[in-house]
Amino acid sequence: MTPTPRKTTADLPRIEGPLGGFIQGLSNLLFDNRALMLGIFAALTVFLAWSASGLKVDAGFKKMIPLEHPYMKTFTDYEQTFGGANRIIVALIREPAEGADVTIFDKAFMASLKAATDDLFYIKGVDRPTVQSLFTPNVRFIEIVEGGFAGGNVIPATFQGEPEDLETVRRNVQKAGLVGRLVSNDLHGALIRADLLDVDPETGEKLNYPRIAAELEALRTKYQKDGVKVHVIGFAKAVGDITEGAKGVIAFFLIAFVITSLLLLWYTKSAKLTGVALVCALLPVLWLLGTLPLAGYGIDPLSILVPFLIFSIGCSHAVQMTNAWKDAIADGFDATDASRFAFSQLFIPGTLALVTNALGFLVIMLIEIDIVRELGITATLGVSLMIVTNKMVLPILLTYLKISQKTLDKKLALENSFDPFWRACSHFAEKRTAVWAIAGSVVLLAIGFVLARDQKVGDLGSGLPELREDSRYNRDNAAITGNFKIGVDVISIVVQTKDIDGACTDHRVMDAMDAFEWKMKNVDGIASAISLPSLAKVVNSGFNEGSLRWRVLARNRDVLAQAVTPIDTGTGLLNSDCSAMQMLFFTSDHQGETLEHIVQSVKDWNAEFHAPGSEFAEIAPKVEFKLASGNAGVMAATNEAVEEADKHELAAIFGAITLMCLLTFRSFGATLCIILPLALVSLLNNALMASLDIGLKVSTLPVIALGVGVGVDYGIYLYDRIEVHLHHGMSLVEAFFNALRERGAAAAFTAVTMSLGVATWAFSALKFQADMGVLLSFMFLVNMLGALILLPSLLAFFIKVKKV
Repeated sequence: MTPTPRKTTADLPRIEGPLGGFIQGLSNLLFDNRALMLGIFAALTVFLAWSASGLKVDAGFKKMIPLEHPYMKTFTDYEQTFGGANRIIVALIREPAEGADVTIFDKAFMASLKAATDDLFYIKGVDRPTVQSLFTPNVRFIEIVEGGFAGGNVIPATFQGEPEDLETVRRNVQKAGLVGRLVSNDLHGALIRADLLDVDPETGEKLNYPRIAAELEALRTKYQKDGVKVHVIGFAKAVGDITEGAKGVIAFFLIAFVITSLLLLWYTKSAKLTGVALVCALLPVLWLLGTLPLAGYGIDPLSILVPFLIFSIGCSHAVQMTNAWKDAIADGFDATDASRFAFSQLFIPGTLALVTNALGFLVIMLIEIDIVRELGITATLGVSLMIVTNKMVLPILLTYLKISQKTLDKKLALENSFDPFWRACSHFAEKRTAVWAIAGSVVLLAIGFVLARDQKVGDLGSGLPELREDSRYNRDNAAITGNFKIGVDVISIVVQTKDIDGACTDHRVMDAMDAFEWKMKNVDGIASAISLPSLAKVVNSGFNEGSLRWRVLARNRDVLAQAVTPIDTGTGLLNSDCSAMQMLFFTSDHQGETLEHIVQSVKDWNAEFHAPGSEFAEIAPKVEFKLASGNAGVMAATNEAVEEADKHELAAIFGAITLMCLLTFRSFGATLCIILPLALVSLLNNALMASLDIGLKVSTLPVIALGVGVGVDYGIYLYDRIEVHLHHGMSLVEAFFNALRERGAAAAFTAVTMSLGVATWAFSALKFQADMGVLLSFMFLVNMLGALILLPSLLAFFIKVKKV
């Protein structure tokens, strides 16, 4: 192929538009002082690399919950009184040999249980008064004897593990009603429970959850022997397991990096171009990781995927820039003028795309959950930094690059081979073909709408949904829920009174609570319940020789006080002055539908309770049944916050994209043509989530923003060139064909590369990463198809072509 005649700076096209002067001035600053600018950027990179070395994992229980939600106001108001939902549960369960019948009433097992209780007690960050096991003094029994009541610690201070001691403990366990609660249903295992503090009691800093998880794992290793299995669950352990699984993200990052490198090498036909593109795709990731510690942020295991997304977006923009630079080289410019040309052509659409990405990620911050807000900040910072790394650093680096004519010929031959495909795609800009594409889109819209109605909010399945079903954590969860009837999911209702002196000795209040408990016990999803009235009835029966006829709430205040007095504040069922009483309802699971049904039942009770003419009308103004605490209460609040945020998020992200497109292209029709394909893909994404049983929750909520934020790039890059060609008098079909020749290959290449990269996440040990990989891969690919097919089809009907 004959080399193209060389061109000079004088041949560069004039930068037009209202920002032409600014772009020209910025271009002169960068390229006239390229060595200085490159030195500044290099120094900044070294500094941020040093800063990135101080980045820490930053996980927190309260970051995961919507603290502004009304339920969480109840949770935080009574957290110190009744305990929080940040709990650790350790179960020691004896595995019987074949044909043998074993129980916990064994000297060796009891010694292990006592030692494990002590070890858990001394883990830094444990709220020590909340530790409960058979060996803690807050676990007591009460029995009826000839002279009245007798009681004491379930395991007496004189316990030595001898047969008679073990028999005493067996009887005390039955008297205290601990079977199913602290002792397994079959007497093969026992629990140790404890709450965690919010901060490290020694340093006052946030708890180091990975450290606590490691100590819990060490506890497992220490006591899992001699036929005893140890199972551990709780938020701290979940964070530890997720953090451990997140280390696999590095492996997937490397896999994606290799895939991207090989595809880039095939596409560019140049190792130099590939290397420069990869460096500038990695640069915003490094800058981001260096900026986070300076801004006072760490990185949470649930947002550790963001750097990979930044790398993917960086690759997309780097390919567009190197492609434009290559076209300018082929057109006869030298490396420096080719960089000036690529910069002038791509700075506006590229910056628009990145600013739109940033706005899309920024709207995630509207969601009042700290972990999601941090994800939004992280993603926004990443794409904002890319405006510098990919739109300024990259073109400067390209000025130092040389590409041989042979490599250039290979690259051009590859791109020319796509011409038949681009010609076929260009027919979608004709009305007769466009109508079929739009009709097909309407069909997809209808299918998506029908399927998306089945989308569920909250967790689906059992255990921790962020991890695989066969993960150790979920196996531990299954073992505990299968052996203890009390369950691990609890929603607590706080009965708050005002202007009632000694509410727990007021029959009207206690009777209302008893009626509420009866109603809730008959609600689907409630497995069992514990409340002050139910325990008071048992005590009252005890004062009357254990007769079941006396298992009632006495109307006489003094008699009722006698029944309530043995139940102290350590049970977590009442505060010191009885102005607040906690009712615990253990749920059969924590699926979104189950929790929604339970919460609605509580709301229905409140409506009936406060309705005029209610049997409780006398005290209703002074009593309030407040939702909600407990881990299931936290989940219910989170689900409601996510469902509400989903609506605001969609409105905000599409509003931001619409505004940016209108300001840039000054055409409502063009903006609509860019937005509609994105909206269709978002609906199809919701349909896919419903089909794959992926619930809408904290970890999947950002997918729409991420997918739309990245997907809009394709439409912006293509329409930018379509508009230029239309301005020069081409028909829509020819304008679209030429836009595809210039930017279609780069768009298709980056979509396929990004889809392949995130598709590898499907094999991750983290279920939420696998879900995000499937969804993002789908959105990246289908958004690109929307830009190639639906965008020109809509343009055929929505814009008027004016020839010059």
